[in-house]
Amino acid sequence: MEIKTTPIEGLLILTPKVFYDSRGYFFESYNKIKFKEVGITDEFLQDNQSLSHKNAVRGLHFQSPPFDQGKLIRVVKGAVLDVVVDIRKKSATYGHHFAIELSEENKIQFWIPSGFAHGFATLADNTIFEYKCTNVYNKESENGILWNDKTLSINWGISNPIISEKDALLPNFTEFNSPF
Repeated sequence: MEIKTTPIEGLLILTPKVFYDSRGYFFESYNKIKFKEVGITDEFLQDNQSLSHKNAVRGLHFQSPPFDQGKLIRVVKGAVLDVVVDIRKKSATYGHHFAIELSEENKIQFWIPSGFAHGFATLADNTIFEYKCTNVYNKESENGILWNDKTLSINWGISNPIISEKDALLPNFTEFNSPF
């Protein structure tokens, strides 16, 4: 597995070693021992999967403590522009974002520790997105930031996104008080 860091501390890009043969391919999407070696020691308590149409934007979401979540994410089918915003108040990169394309072709996984708002835009129809989460979902801890907040300057690369009503009503970053 190849591990790359990002300009924002804590985020890791993980590219698995893929074995191809006449049947197709095989790779380990999770190995507790190997992940521990690169610093991901969290225990995963819940797996989630979503299916989205092309041009859907989901996010920017997070759960507040004590139900905050680290996420190990990947695309099973299709492609996304995955975006995180650092919402750790004491971080040198507070309010900065990082974006990466994840796809079924590149098989890249992305580690997002607690303290980040997360979202993605689907670049292909019928995109299947998978999350391993370090905590269980708790509705009262659900929170978020408006996906197209102008102060964040995120280029989602989509002109007519499909947005849920709930995501359209999230607060702007300037109105947001981070619990991290």
